Order: sequence, then C-alpha cells, then structure tokens
Amino acid sequence: MRRTALSTVVLVVGALLGACDRGAVSFADARALADGATSAMDGKAANFVTEVTASTMRSKSQGQARVAGTGTALAMTTDFLGEPLELRLVDKIVFAKVPEAARADIPGGKPWVKVSPDGADPFSQVAGGSIDQLAKQNDPGRALDRVRKAGTLTESGHAELDGTPTEHYRLDVDLAALGGDLPAGLSAEAVGELRGKLGKIPMEVWLDDTHRPVRIVLDLAPVLAASGVPDSATARIVTRYSEWGMQADIQAPPPEEIGEIPAG
Repeated sequence: MRRTALSTVVLVVGALLGACDRGAVSFADARALADGATSAMDGKAANFVTEVTASTMRSKSQGQARVAGTGTALAMTTDFLGEPLELRLVDKIVFAKVPEAARADIPGGKPWVKVSPDGADPFSQVAGGSIDQLAKQNDPGRALDRVRKAGTLTESGHAELDGTPTEHYRLDVDLAALGGDLPAGLSAEAVGELRGKLGKIPMEVWLDDTHRPVRIVLDLAPVLAASGVPDSATARIVTRYSEWGMQADIQAPPPEEIGEIPAG
C-alpha cells in the first residue's frame, strides 16, 4: 500500500512539474525575444502574407523573405493604389516592376526600375517613400529590431495559432525611441507633432517551437486616436510567416532589365 501511495504521489508531482514547464516561455524581456528570434531566422526563408488595415482602407502583400544578418531579401507582390505591383528588395535596394502600360516612359522599355525614397526621378519622388515602406514593412528582421530598440514586454504565454502551438508575446513599442525607423510610413515629423498625445503602441509576436515568428501584429490605432480619428477606427499591420526553411532564390533583376527614369 505504501509503495502504491508513494508511486501515486510521484506521478502527481511529476505531472504538476510538467505543467509548470509547459507554462514557461523562452524569453523574459524584449531584447532576449528579439535576439532569440533573429538568431533562429538567420539564413532561413519563408512565405509571408501581410494585411494592412487603416480605417476603411485595406491592402495586401504576399511573397517570400530570406533573412540574413546582412539584410533581408524579399520578392513580393502588393496591391499598390489598387493595382498589382511586383517588388524585390535585395542588398537594401528596392526594385519595382513597371506595368506594361507605363514602360514607354522608361528608356528602352525596360521592365524594372530602382526605387528610392530620396530618388531624383519623378517616380521615386511621387511614390518612392510609399514603395520603400511597402517592401521593408514585410521584413521580420526589421520588426524584431524595433522590439530590441524600443519594446517593453508586457505579457507572455502559450497560444494555439491555426492549430499550431506557439509562444505569444505582447509588447509596447515606444515610437520616440525608434528614431527614423518608424513603421507604416509614419514620419518623424508626424510623430513629433503628436508628441504628448501618442505614447507607446501595442505589438504582438507569435513564435513557433524553434523561435521563428509565425505572426507579427502592430496595432496603430493609437496613432489614429492621437490624430483625432474616432476611437472605433482600426489600424493594424498583420504579417503571417509560414514554411520556414523553404528554398527561396531571391535575386535582383538582371542589369539589362533595369531602366532609369530621367530626373524631372
């Protein structure tokens, strides 16, 4: 009887300890989270889908990302101003595929152009900043760098996401601590104008069992509220990553296919 009772106690204690282990998460603060996830992604590629909601506006991007310490490479398609636009981000340079109807404006009718937020050509001056943000907001390395620079961990635990067990982290991100690396096309001037009205913005990160991100959500509703938009308005950037470890050969367009728009 004693042996049976002792065995039962051991089993119960073991089950309780196991439950405690399952409840623990891997990272206790924002910096550790960012460092751990960045290390887990290094040299890996994944598919991604990003949905941006801002009040009544909706946009969607999808493609592949290959993460490396020297910079993330992206190949993606996005609905820019209601039209599909193909982009590549390679070696920190953004390339946009020119719609066929507009190629007459490119010397030689070449299909690709470089896009820069501070470019002198008319295309870059009109849309360079927006396109640059569209490409770079899908970079998980950049999102985690914001966590590292300006994040404060507020809550953590376990959650099932689309049937997959994950670690779920909630954070506050201090926009003032990001300097010029602001999300969703926000400018330092705009953030400065809202200073005193805008504090920290919520962010959520879900990691798989190898610490790679499977979903990142940035809630920009506080920005709308600080700007005077009704509290009920929503503004979120939701990026989902899948198939980490896939093969993704993401290259810049061939030089002979890259044209230059004459400066205006």
